[in-house]
Amino acid sequence: MTLLPDPVWPVVVLAAISLVDAVLCIKPARFIAQCFEDVRWPRRYWWLMAPIKFAAAAGLIAGIWVPGLAALTTACLVLYFVVAITMHIRARDFGRNLFVNASGMLVICLATGAFCFLL
Repeated sequence: MTLLPDPVWPVVVLAAISLVDAVLCIKPARFIAQCFEDVRWPRRYWWLMAPIKFAAAAGLIAGIWVPGLAALTTACLVLYFVVAITMHIRARDFGRNLFVNASGMLVICLATGAFCFLL
C-alpha cells in the first residue's frame, strides 16, 4: 500500500468528477433533484451535498502531496456511494440513478483506490 497516489491521474479524474458533481449540487440540477426526491432525501439536507463533494475534490487534490489524504478521501467516497446505493435500494429506486450513477461511481472509486493505492 502506498500513501501517495501512484499513478496520480485517476485521483485527478475522480477529483474532477467530484468537482463537477459539487457544482451541479449547488442549486441541484433537475436530474439530481429528482434523484434526491426518488430516495426520499429530505430537502432540508440538500444543501449539504455541494460542500461534501467540494471537500472530496479538495481532499483528492491535496492528497497528491499530503500522504494518506487521497487514500482516505477515496475510501470515504466508497462509503458515500455504498450508502447512496443502500438508499436507492431502500427506496426501491432500481432505475438509472442506481445502476448507472451510484453503482458506476462506486466502481470508479473502488478502481481508483485499488489502482492508485493498493496495486
